[in-house]
Amino acid sequence: MSDIQADQLFVEYIVKQIVEKPDEVVVERTVDEMGVLITLKVAKEDMGKIIGKSGQTAKAIRVLLRVIGSKNNSRVNLKIVEPEEIKE
Repeated sequence: MSDIQADQLFVEYIVKQIVEKPDEVVVERTVDEMGVLITLKVAKEDMGKIIGKSGQTAKAIRVLLRVIGSKNNSRVNLKIVEPEEIKE
């Protein structure tokens, strides 16, 4: 496992332990001038588990990602994508 993917693998591992539908977890990693962006998509039913009470779970994951990023001298951000709702 290289350091470059450590942040992405970390998010994927942690999130799959939390959610009810781990097979629907999608973690994408992009790098630009702002740093690293980890994009997370989970099943609609699992959004509450990932966000947590008052956003505490998402905040904790972001803090841990910052630690991983600082270890590798990069800025790592986490974006949690809201599942699209079907509108009629």
